[in-house]
Amino acid sequence: MKEQDINAAFGTLTPEFMLDALDAAGLHGDGRMLQLNSYENRVLQVHLEDGPKFGGVAVAKFYRPGRWSDAQILEEHAFAADLAEAEVPVAAPWMLGDSTLRHDGGQRFAVTGRQGGRGPELEDPKVLTWIGRLLGRLHNVGAQKPFEHRMRWASAEPGIVARDWLLANESIPLEIQAAWTSTVDQCLATIQQAFDAIPDLQTLRLHGDCHPGNILWTPDKGPHFVDLDDAVTGPAIQDLWMLLSGDALSIRQQLACVLEGYETVREFDRRELALIEPLRTLRMIHHSAWLARRWSDPAFPLAFPWFGTPNYWNDEVVKLKEQLDAMGTSPPAPQAPVDDDYVFWDA
Repeated sequence: MKEQDINAAFGTLTPEFMLDALDAAGLHGDGRMLQLNSYENRVLQVHLEDGPKFGGVAVAKFYRPGRWSDAQILEEHAFAADLAEAEVPVAAPWMLGDSTLRHDGGQRFAVTGRQGGRGPELEDPKVLTWIGRLLGRLHNVGAQKPFEHRMRWASAEPGIVARDWLLANESIPLEIQAAWTSTVDQCLATIQQAFDAIPDLQTLRLHGDCHPGNILWTPDKGPHFVDLDDAVTGPAIQDLWMLLSGDALSIRQQLACVLEGYETVREFDRRELALIEPLRTLRMIHHSAWLARRWSDPAFPLAFPWFGTPNYWNDEVVKLKEQLDAMGTSPPAPQAPVDDDYVFWDA
């Protein structure tokens, strides 16, 4: 089946179908359900009839067909199980029969228990430090064994794949294609140079998409991770840089807090700081291809109406040129906190 046909069919996946699939797996809803926000997959929260037995509320994730193989999904699940065994707070999939991955009516799904919480207050240095400690613990587990089937984010390769797909599928307006391609090619060369500059770069199993939306916070237990769907092999900095935002001073301060926590449980190779802007650039190129690949899913034109227009691609050229400049500058050096009040010196 063509990708556009898969997207269109997946876009019509109904809550009724998902409830029937859960029922067939022995998870019987009591009538209360909520479809959760997710562009890539379809996610349903269901209150169960035999709630106490299964933790009360199930969260079922139906995987988009054609994106991951069974082997890649099961590696994600095994990583979550390893983290849970090490008491790293994460939502690990339940066993459904003899596997954590179930097939029903051509769809694949997994189920976890609901883990509540709110977004972390990243302006609080102590919150950032706590998240840093948690990431260090996650990486300690991630370093124990390798992924065999998941993607690698340790070179320009993901960007090359994205560029080639966009060009092969004529996703870029012809009048902008030359400027976009030239700029992307320069970015990819610079990204590869940045990785090559660290020849003994350590890679490990990562969360892979560790932005604030994938971290939930509870006052008594602190942060926990959700959604390992984008787990990859890569350098540790891939899980750190998406927590940083704002101007250069803010980023240095935030990074100092994250690393203060991280380095209490795991060593961090400071050379990886030079990969922050290359990884950001790689994500930008990859994101454009992701949107283009999903455009035949009815949810995407509604959520991203600005995508694919000449203005969008012209803006991307401008942003990527800015990234070329950013990749040519020194990485942000974290400034150590002076005292318990987290006062920073701007060196």
